Amino acid sequence: MWTEGLAATRDLGRLQELASILIRYGFGDMVRRMGLARILAGAGKLLPLAQLEELVELPTPVRLRRALEEMGPTFVKLGQVLATRVDLFPPDWIAEFGKLQSHAPAVPFDAIRQQMLEDLGAAPEEVFEVLDPKPLAAASIAQVHRARLHDGTEVVVKVRRPGIRRVVEADMRLMQRAAQALESRFPEMRQFQPLGVVRQFKASLTRELDLAAECRNAERIAANFAGCDDLVVPTVHWDYTSERMNVQDFVQGIGVADLAAMEAAGLDRRAVARRGAQLVLGMMFEDGFFHADPHPGNVFVLPGNRIGLIDFGMVGRLSEARRRQVVGLLDALVRRDAEGVTDVLLDWAHQPPDVDEGLLAQDVDAMVDRWHGVPLGQLDLPGMLVEVTNLLRANRLVLPADLALLIKVFLTLEGLGRLLDPEFDMATEAEPFLRQAMIERYSPATVAREGMQAVSDTAGILAGLPRDIRRLLRSARAGNFKLHLDVDHLQRFGNQVDHSANRLTVGIVLAALIVGSSITLTVDGGPTLLGLPVFGLLGFLGAAVAGAWLVVSIWRSGGGK
Repeated sequence: MWTEGLAATRDLGRLQELASILIRYGFGDMVRRMGLARILAGAGKLLPLAQLEELVELPTPVRLRRALEEMGPTFVKLGQVLATRVDLFPPDWIAEFGKLQSHAPAVPFDAIRQQMLEDLGAAPEEVFEVLDPKPLAAASIAQVHRARLHDGTEVVVKVRRPGIRRVVEADMRLMQRAAQALESRFPEMRQFQPLGVVRQFKASLTRELDLAAECRNAERIAANFAGCDDLVVPTVHWDYTSERMNVQDFVQGIGVADLAAMEAAGLDRRAVARRGAQLVLGMMFEDGFFHADPHPGNVFVLPGNRIGLIDFGMVGRLSEARRRQVVGLLDALVRRDAEGVTDVLLDWAHQPPDVDEGLLAQDVDAMVDRWHGVPLGQLDLPGMLVEVTNLLRANRLVLPADLALLIKVFLTLEGLGRLLDPEFDMATEAEPFLRQAMIERYSPATVAREGMQAVSDTAGILAGLPRDIRRLLRSARAGNFKLHLDVDHLQRFGNQVDHSANRLTVGIVLAALIVGSSITLTVDGGPTLLGLPVFGLLGFLGAAVAGAWLVVSIWRSGGGK
């Protein structure tokens, strides 16, 4: 699997490096079962046991987080995506993934100057009146420099690291093959949906590599809040912005985690907490397009308790249908409608074929009973969402990526709100948005629109039914009608039966050779060698070769354990 094709050959050195890191952090069994141990042994890169003793004592989430950090920027970003999958990992894993930040050593300015010259069409010193060669911040994908335009505007210049796309593309190829290997060789890993997570991650990282896309996201959110003075989104300077570089206004504010500076500036922390929550909740439930990474480094407080947001590389999208489902879940919880909650969860989740719907219904009923009678404004939303994700994880159900991201942002907002105001209550802030969404959901206009859509869909199905039946009958008459039953593991079982039958056949032939050769040795006449009949000796030699092959075959298949 790992050495097929030109791409795999090109990535072999990187593959050896990554596998070595995994072994060093105590994931050697996984490396072996994925078929990588032989590659490392051939390259002489298997590590001595002494290097593993200290690391294997650490908890597994810590070891994985440290391995991802050492594996480089692509895998740091992967860890950040995994931190959003509260439906897949328990809290201790999520907390550890949350420690993965994109800090990285800065690239020397001389190394990025040529790239800036190509993108700007002129020397950076000519385009900017002032450009600080020392970066303000450096991350895994890009780094940021302070600058000033010739008109006096203070800006930040975000520049993508030279060559980072090539590194990311190589890592993504390996990651795709690793996900396939995990799903095929580790049945217990399928509940974590490796291929699905990699697809989500690839889409997210591809967008993040395009620094112009980040600016389009910023402008979309700014347009949604046009006329609102509470939110400050940096202005984009498109004359200097491209895929590898963007230029935006510098947001001069106090970091939301710097409580002492906020107190010294006379800012109202309680008002900031409420305002920030209302802004992000408005993005979610009114616009369906929200900043998905509101950690303290991306949120600033400005005079007048205004909120400044930066870094729109990671955004979330929530369709109107998805928003109705979220509201429907909350409504079902409040009304103690366990069947309604179960239906919503099954509509959301990737459902394994062997899921126990009876057990799921019992778990949902117990959860609903705990929240029965609690008014909408008093719901512990973060606690309820954590309980929902625990229930999904216990029943091996997986949320779509957009909902997992929504829940992660909810929990982040709750944490920021409590940091600013220990009495902050997310349910109180969310109640107006949820109540308005419920009103809209059951409004006559919405019901009529959904009813018309249902009638239209039904009419379309009925109108197309004769055509579909005609095509089905035509295929049957032509002999092209096939019924395909896809039974899991059937192919693997068939292969095992074939191997067993082959070994049984060889064993029978081996026994026949031994018996026939023994008989030949007792018959006088014919050519001899060392006083023994030649044909008898050849028979025993063939039996010895066949026996050796049979023993090796059984040993390699695991039968020798």
